[in-house]
Amino acid sequence: MSVTSQAGPSASTVSAIKEKARRLSILSMMSTTAAGSGHPTSCMSAAELMAGIFFYAMKFDPKNPNSPDDDRFVLSKGHAAPVLYAALAEAGVFPPSRVMTLREFSSELEGHPTPRIPGVDAATGSLGQGLSVAAGLAIGARLDKSPTRVYVLLGDGEMAEGQIWEAAEFAGHYKLDNLTVIADVNALGQSDPTMYQHDMEIYRRKFEAEGFAAEVIDGHDVPSVLAALDRAKATKDRPQAILARTIKGHGFKEVAGKQHWHGKPFSKEQLAEAIKELGGPIDVPPDPGKSYERKSLPKPPDFPAPAAPEYEVGKPVATREAYGFALKRLGAVNPHIVALSGDVKNSTFSEIFQNAYPDHFYQGYIAEQNLVSAAVGLAARGKVPFADTFACFLSRAFDNVRMAAISRANINLCGSHCGVSIGEDGPSQMALEDIASFRAIHSSAVLYPSDAMSAERLTEAMARRPGINYLRTSRPKTRILYSTDERFPIPGFKVPCQSVQDEVTVIGAGITLHEALKAADQLKSEGISIRVIDLYCVKPIDGKALAEQLNATNGKLVTVEDHWPEGGVGEAVLSALTQAGVAPSKYKMLAVRDMPHSGKPDELIDAFGISARHIMDAVREIA
Repeated sequence: MSVTSQAGPSASTVSAIKEKARRLSILSMMSTTAAGSGHPTSCMSAAELMAGIFFYAMKFDPKNPNSPDDDRFVLSKGHAAPVLYAALAEAGVFPPSRVMTLREFSSELEGHPTPRIPGVDAATGSLGQGLSVAAGLAIGARLDKSPTRVYVLLGDGEMAEGQIWEAAEFAGHYKLDNLTVIADVNALGQSDPTMYQHDMEIYRRKFEAEGFAAEVIDGHDVPSVLAALDRAKATKDRPQAILARTIKGHGFKEVAGKQHWHGKPFSKEQLAEAIKELGGPIDVPPDPGKSYERKSLPKPPDFPAPAAPEYEVGKPVATREAYGFALKRLGAVNPHIVALSGDVKNSTFSEIFQNAYPDHFYQGYIAEQNLVSAAVGLAARGKVPFADTFACFLSRAFDNVRMAAISRANINLCGSHCGVSIGEDGPSQMALEDIASFRAIHSSAVLYPSDAMSAERLTEAMARRPGINYLRTSRPKTRILYSTDERFPIPGFKVPCQSVQDEVTVIGAGITLHEALKAADQLKSEGISIRVIDLYCVKPIDGKALAEQLNATNGKLVTVEDHWPEGGVGEAVLSALTQAGVAPSKYKMLAVRDMPHSGKPDELIDAFGISARHIMDAVREIA
């Protein structure tokens, strides 16, 4: 909030920051004791660091705490939420009395931070993700040519997480000099001392190895904290790491530096003694009950319609390739599009976008967790991130996607090379559980195009839709089924094959839609007519509209999917129909049920039960 001179902070500034740190500790202790749960000792170790960041280093407007023009703060060690809430209160975002509603059902101040709270950009608490979010925020600021700095507070316990070092190498590689890491190294984890305890040189060498300007300080010495923050601001061409040696429970001798106090609030008697040791009580009036929950969260910015897709008539195109062309079209009309790839841009075809808009493309390398969390930071900055990798590798980042949903983030993920249809690479590369995992994510849309046109239009729809959007693209080239003027609303489906004589409804998506259409052609010669549905939107599903299609074939249904049976297309369809009050009269679910192996795509599709031949057999059984 204040700007320092070259001479460093004055004695009065140091004194003011010390008093802020004292108040942050006391508010953290009082609120956790009132709540009967929480992490006061984890807050106390960080009090001087938080006071220095919020009341000395940061440019911060309490009336607009998520302003894109001001600095941003990410609390990666989310269990220390009370000290963040105390800092926001002391800054004037809400009154200190509100901190005393910590963890109450009626309060926006949850046990771990979420963007319901002004000044919070992402949910934290699943440890190890905050540095990636901060890197995304820093990239967003760079794209905006903004002087915004991003500060992120790490705990030493979470620095055992591999994602921290994914994010550190990413930030170092891109020389994010507007990013400052402050590490609260208090040497105590939840159940044991941390791996390196107070061996500060290990942390310094690790951050330096990733390209950071790193220094070690005493995290409870306010002049040292402020001087380090000044040096960080003056550093160019590389991110900074301030490694602060701290004491967990600092200021209260009964608990300071002692094991087994993690996540334990103080009793009223202990609280009184701790406040006495910290210099006496502070005045916190009763809270009047006014909520300070954010009224609105970021939404994807609107943009003009892009140019229509253009493909050569009759030439097959893979949906993964169409994704790249769609990004390029979107980039021409939406300057907020940012693409990230997990070192597979030449397989997912996001390199098409990179070639057109290199300043809006970032190589995430083989670090999928960082890839997803960096997208969360970009979205909080108002960008429209698209992150891609092979669909199977997104399983590494499932927790990051889960946390993105809790963050109310607007991110777009593309998983290519799904199912046995990828062919020779074998089962380690075949995503067969991704539909299930993404269906389980709150606010998600699961989109599964069958041709280039639907892939393009669905990519465009993702850029407009809030929440978590997942596009499942296929490796094989497939024929184009739809015209350029076709639209693909969410929810929705297409019916590319139907007649009044239809006896069975067959639902497919992606590669299995083409197998279903082959089956329809062959069954005609036997006098059997089937209705084929392209379920391009697997979540959400319009169950009532789907039920109408099913009723036209007397409830007879076959679903076919390049996915395990658990949680995939078949179960999604049955769930939607059940909610619509309809059940199939006869039903066959075709899915991959045995562990696949290498082979040619057509061989695998047939061998594992999802080819046109198997669809025809299923139809004959129930027709």
